[in-house]
Amino acid sequence: MTMKAAVIGSGNIGTDLMIKIMRNARHLEMAVMVGIDPESDGLARAKRLGVATCAEGVDGLIAMSEFADIDVVFDATSAKAHLHNDRRLREVKPAIQVIDLTPAATGPYCIPVVNLDQILVAEGVNNVNMVTCGGQATVPMVAAVASVAEVRYAEIVASISSRSAGPGTRANIDEFTETTAMALERVGGAKRGKAIIILNPAEPPLLMRDTVYTLSPLDADEARIESAVNAMVERVANYVPGYRLKQQLQFERFDDTRPLNVPGIGKVAGLKTTIFLEVEGAAHYLPAYAGNLDIMTSAALATAERFAERVSETAGATA
Repeated sequence: MTMKAAVIGSGNIGTDLMIKIMRNARHLEMAVMVGIDPESDGLARAKRLGVATCAEGVDGLIAMSEFADIDVVFDATSAKAHLHNDRRLREVKPAIQVIDLTPAATGPYCIPVVNLDQILVAEGVNNVNMVTCGGQATVPMVAAVASVAEVRYAEIVASISSRSAGPGTRANIDEFTETTAMALERVGGAKRGKAIIILNPAEPPLLMRDTVYTLSPLDADEARIESAVNAMVERVANYVPGYRLKQQLQFERFDDTRPLNVPGIGKVAGLKTTIFLEVEGAAHYLPAYAGNLDIMTSAALATAERFAERVSETAGATA
């Protein structure tokens, strides 16, 4: 079964997502690109590729004849705009599937390799949130550690090129840190989470780098943690080919004689695991250094593809 898709947001993320759908999707058909700037490169590129376009935002999309056939909408705007967009879409199509690439988090957080299977079998979930670029990169690592050891605290530092941080990203910095931290807890399994983002102005631009710190009980097994992390990296790389470990994991043990000072918790004993990640973009539309944007569009596409497969499986079972 093929589902017809619309993308709201003709900026960098929306345009890259459009190209990914057209190049790589097996169960999606790119139907409409929606923006608010008639002169945007995204809308111009969509027209050249033969995709229907609209420069009047979500209201313009709803007014289009093509909207009747739209099954899934990707929202690549901003957290504030998403609240309006989702409300307007549901006034016309209450059950339409929305993939939210903003930090609005009106629907459940979705990290494909961690919790998409649970979301697929849940009742009435028609809006899923792709968290943030930092969340997509680091929550799988925290979940991997949590699968073999308790994670009492998780902290991530996401460093992205300043060039890859457009107006939408910059407008959502607060939402980024809050949403990512909550995802570390709700999806990653950490008892407490913290997120930091750094916009790196270095020239030439650097690839996205993420550092993940976890604190587990002192008796946690280093070999099991390393094995779980390596396996998770391979799973993420299945849909984000540029996702990789930058170097081997580092472990450090702190006992009562030399405790670790954890923000918001205090001095505690435990095993500190440090994971260094790098994300290189596929350069479909965005430059390779914009791995922070590429991982979002790749995760969104993987999520929508699984939704389409699920619809086909359900239809086949009831036929």
